[in-house]
Amino acid sequence: MAGRWWKAIGLAGVAGVAATGVVVARRERQRRAYTPEEVRDRLQARYAELGEQARQEAVESWKTRRQD
Repeated sequence: MAGRWWKAIGLAGVAGVAATGVVVARRERQRRAYTPEEVRDRLQARYAELGEQARQEAVESWKTRRQD
């Protein structure tokens, strides 16, 4: 009887991992479906929403990473 519980728990775990894989694959397909223009537009919109201080911090961070 105890073995059946462990079997059920194991099967539930496998089903959960499989479901997570499906969700990740779906999101990856959606992410890759963006055209380069859409990606650029989205990044520019996010950049425009930043405040001036955050914008400067982002630029400095980028410059620091570029130099490494």
